[in-house]
Amino acid sequence: MQTRSCLVRTVPGRFSVVLAAALGGALTVPSPAAAQARPASNFTPVTDAMLQDPAPGDWLMWRRTLDGWGYSPLDQIDRDNVGDLRMVWSRALTDGRQQGTPLVYDGVMYMPNPADVIQAIDAVTGDLVWEHRREVPEDIDEYVFNNLWQNNRNLAIHGSFIIDTSVDDHVFALDAVTGRPAWETRILDYRENPAMQSSGPIVADGKVISGRSCMPAAGPDGCVITAHDARTGEELWRRRTIPAPGEPGDETWGGVPFEDRKHVGAWMVPSYDPALNVVYVGTSVTSPAPKFLIGGTDNRHLYHNSTLALDADTGEIVWYYQHLNDHWDLDHPFERLLVDTAVAPDASAVDWINPRVRPGEVRQVVTGIPGKTGVVYTLDRATGEFLWATPTITQNVISHIDGASGAVTENPELVFTGAGQEVLTCPHASGGKDWEAGAYSPLTNTMYYPLRNVCARMMAEGPESTSVYAIVWRPEIAPGTEQVGAVWAISAETGETAWVHEQRSATMSLVATGGGLVFGGDVNGRFRAFDHETGEVLWEINLGSSVSGFPITYAVDGRQYVAVSTGTPRFVDLTPEVNTGVQGNNLFVFALPGNALMDPPRSRTFPDLISSVAQAPDTGHVREIQVKLTRSAATRETAVELVEERVVRRGLRRDRRPEISPNHLVVVVLDNDDHAIDWRLFLDPGIVRAESPGRDGRMWGQIVKHGVVELLIAIPNLDNAHRIHIHSPRWVSGEYLLDMIAEVFIGAQ
Repeated sequence: MQTRSCLVRTVPGRFSVVLAAALGGALTVPSPAAAQARPASNFTPVTDAMLQDPAPGDWLMWRRTLDGWGYSPLDQIDRDNVGDLRMVWSRALTDGRQQGTPLVYDGVMYMPNPADVIQAIDAVTGDLVWEHRREVPEDIDEYVFNNLWQNNRNLAIHGSFIIDTSVDDHVFALDAVTGRPAWETRILDYRENPAMQSSGPIVADGKVISGRSCMPAAGPDGCVITAHDARTGEELWRRRTIPAPGEPGDETWGGVPFEDRKHVGAWMVPSYDPALNVVYVGTSVTSPAPKFLIGGTDNRHLYHNSTLALDADTGEIVWYYQHLNDHWDLDHPFERLLVDTAVAPDASAVDWINPRVRPGEVRQVVTGIPGKTGVVYTLDRATGEFLWATPTITQNVISHIDGASGAVTENPELVFTGAGQEVLTCPHASGGKDWEAGAYSPLTNTMYYPLRNVCARMMAEGPESTSVYAIVWRPEIAPGTEQVGAVWAISAETGETAWVHEQRSATMSLVATGGGLVFGGDVNGRFRAFDHETGEVLWEINLGSSVSGFPITYAVDGRQYVAVSTGTPRFVDLTPEVNTGVQGNNLFVFALPGNALMDPPRSRTFPDLISSVAQAPDTGHVREIQVKLTRSAATRETAVELVEERVVRRGLRRDRRPEISPNHLVVVVLDNDDHAIDWRLFLDPGIVRAESPGRDGRMWGQIVKHGVVELLIAIPNLDNAHRIHIHSPRWVSGEYLLDMIAEVFIGAQ
């Protein structure tokens, strides 16, 4: 036998393979369920460079990238084949309010469960690798909102740590391989300055950045954004969102004593621009909400309902923009999209435009729908200059925005001036948009948002109120429609609406992909894929309970997966007929059928191959070729190794089997002049299942580990055979295309 690895060329593709050492003897295929956790020595630490430019197949943070896009470049699942999606595994999650975002790195999924439970799961099989259950204080309900403390929306990863914020106001790290605690740091004493950490952190240049929703009892010192060293947990800085006497913004509180300034939270996840070294984070309403109760309606009460641009090294405020002087609990803490785009707002589609905007000029902007009003705001990312804004769903709380200054004027008819006053506000306090995230696609330069057509009859309470916001309200559907849920597609350049999908049930978080798709679910349990250009629903499944988590897409061994979770129903009071009535905390994962070892460029069609290449006659001798295909999850480089090659006296079956499926591989034999001189069709060699030997020749296969597949291929011993091409079939538009995944040189060279 001869062993060689130098006469091998790989085929460029969007995913890759790397080669491993040879194994002798017949190959068998282990069950996928037998996959084991990686040894610690094989774990590649996650660097800041990786977080700033993540590998396409990984999902390393809340919205995959620090710019908040919620976009994946993966395109194996696309508009042509999304209808073939199948569930490949599911897993029950722990009890409680479930709104989690999975992280995926190197084939392992890290899933935040309710109430400080974190699980590491094999991302291919759904098998549990480890679980960490942090102890929750028994008296937590006495200090924070009942049950809301169970939320655990996202995790962070850095180095070899999984990092999260806890129910009892700590930040902590777990070893990513074992789940064992690595470090923890107390941010606040939950009894003295209680705050809800319902959303986890991001890591910006080695700093763990996190915000929180401060309870009124916490006073201003509980309303902080903090930075900690990702390696040690050491606190680096903290920024209060409420100014103290003598600090900028103190004058905006109308003389309200410092200790009575309450509840300006930053309870969703920040974004980060590494080039500017700026963190972007949004804030919430005050407590109480009606300003006549805290200093007067003419005061702005900084920095509530604002975008804060913070120096990542110090926490100092670089600039701020206040979106609304909020009397109605219309928080503005949601995702900020950091986009470089031409700015050319269309006056026919956009209500408020800065007259200094030069149409078509490319700007670095922070954009999106930051608050419950559903208004899109676009600001200059470096300076905070107002560029344009426009409403989407029905809203009546903002009457005007000055284009030159960006100053917002609230509707005076809705501003509470005394106890017992009742108004109709649109949207209501659960938002035209809430924490459910939108997405941005660079393919279309379009933002996609889950929105709701809702209003409320609101009444202000008096100083004696014991409620957090001193308002009571009764929801109703917005006038002129019976459709509560919607998905809006809005141009980041012009502000024009590309399309709107409306439906009866409320819509939830979205993710956009390089395959031209936008995935999202609703409270009626439907999870679907939209065409990103038209909004057409291309695929849909009923998951049986409300979609509540943030969907993601990832790839392992070149196969793309889509994951989404279900849990706590929301927004069902206005549509009782579509309420599933079930809270099922579950994680569901989907993929295309077939082997899908990699996702390389397309080549010929299968019918073209069998009509143009005749299988060679049986020569009485067989050339057996043993190769290994591997994909490196860390580098995405592709390689293939010819391990062994020999000629043996043995006949081949010559039955032609033109019926093909994704569970086959096709091997084409070529001569030195690039002519195809033979082809063989093999059953799947173990990427999905093993059925060997195949009827046309023989192929044995085994999955050695994630990303490594061994094949033993038998072809006729043809004198002019120079190399083989290994192809994977893909069903596209009514026919099978053959994607070449490797080229192996054979015979004497």
